Amino acid sequence: MQVTTFKRILVLFILLVIIGGAVVSGSVIERTKGVAFLDKFLPRSSSTIVNEKIINEESIVIEIAEKVSPSVVTVSVETERQRILEFNPFGGGFSQRTQGGTPQDIGSGFVVSADGLIVTNKHVVESTTAKYKVITKDGTEYEVKTINRDPANDLAILKIDATNLIPVELGSSENLKAGQFVVAIGTALGQFRHTVTTGVISGLGRGITAGSPYQGFVEKLDDVIQTDAAINPGNSGGPLLNSAGQVIGVNVAVAEGAQNIGFALPVNILRKGLDQFSANGSFASKAFLGVQYQMVSRQAALLNNVPQGAYVVDVVSNSPADKAGILIDDIVIEIDGEKLADNEDGLAAVVSKKEPGATITIKLWRDGEEKTVSASLTNASQ
Repeated sequence: MQVTTFKRILVLFILLVIIGGAVVSGSVIERTKGVAFLDKFLPRSSSTIVNEKIINEESIVIEIAEKVSPSVVTVSVETERQRILEFNPFGGGFSQRTQGGTPQDIGSGFVVSADGLIVTNKHVVESTTAKYKVITKDGTEYEVKTINRDPANDLAILKIDATNLIPVELGSSENLKAGQFVVAIGTALGQFRHTVTTGVISGLGRGITAGSPYQGFVEKLDDVIQTDAAINPGNSGGPLLNSAGQVIGVNVAVAEGAQNIGFALPVNILRKGLDQFSANGSFASKAFLGVQYQMVSRQAALLNNVPQGAYVVDVVSNSPADKAGILIDDIVIEIDGEKLADNEDGLAAVVSKKEPGATITIKLWRDGEEKTVSASLTNASQ
């Protein structure tokens, strides 16, 4: 009994000494050490530890939002004003309504240089005839002067006339881990600017279909980051951030019909694009053929008595494929002697090896016969 009383008095004495030392020195470190020491004798409850963890996580998110939000922008589009004639089958005859002519928030982006370079998704600024603006957090609007597009990676660099902007800090996507904490910032649903959401990396190395279906040189984005941080239409082009507030991805897509599944391009892909842009003033050239296709598997080929290859679903008007005479329902068998059946990534991978301006020989199957045509590839980067 006396021993127990002595221990309690000793612990109380140590506590008073530690607290007194912390008050005199004003040192947070000493207080922390004191609390950690006391945990050996008077362990805190699990609820206290959980509360501290929650407070710590909240502080991180707040710090990231305050640090990065000034670098995140909203992308707005304004299309030409048009009058559309509509017929009302239930009476009233024809009526007119006006479409376009009003700015509309459609996506997000972030600053990568103080002199006005903005990164977003290519599909956010798809139109070559519309006018685009970017709006900063303080409401300042800038007209987009030039757009450089990289459809192969669904990236775009916008140039605005501005100075003293705050660029983001780019991290690395090389050593990401599933379960890693992430934060997304963007204009959710094209309405709610600078929306902050949190989550974790829920998957790595995913392959998704994105962009225009007519980009025949590529049909999907590979090695993207999957996250459960809420990413909605309008978040496209915004940053995905790690706990240090560094950009590790560019938010790009939402899984249709699913909840809490979004995707982001790894930042290392962006780094390569920015290096190319810095050196050449544009993204690296990408060869473009201009077909939408579906690969025919060996099993499907045997069942339908057709060769393996790329079944042409559609052809882009006035594209190299169109000019070469490729038609819907053709099956592209070979390009420059390389059989598509031997390439797991299909037509996209074969065309991506070529340079814009190159003339390729295409062997295709049509109505039970093989035909050979030539196509001169063009540049798909713009």
